[in-house]
Amino acid sequence: MSSCDIKRQGQGGTQFSGALNFLDDPKYSSDEDLQEKLEIFKKKYMEFDLNGEGEIELMSLKRMLERLGVPKTHLELKRMITEVSGALRDTISYQDFVRMMLGKRSAIFKM
Repeated sequence: MSSCDIKRQGQGGTQFSGALNFLDDPKYSSDEDLQEKLEIFKKKYMEFDLNGEGEIELMSLKRMLERLGVPKTHLELKRMITEVSGALRDTISYQDFVRMMLGKRSAIFKM
């Protein structure tokens, strides 16, 4: 797990501590229904996190896009992850996912 974006708490579920940062951020505070959107994003993120490790890695992203009917090559997937994570990691963190979903370049994930 990276940068404490998600903390697994045994059988107690998942705590998405990073969501509070978005509620307090002036860049997103004018976004209508932000709290509701964050809840939807949390559920979607959990769908993409197929291995349950708190990060979306290449194979999870590949399987999910195939399920959505938008298969991608490994190179395309790597580029997507690099674009979303800012080339800092080879996985997508919850913070990165929410930033992407609140931004303009999230069409593939909004499907």
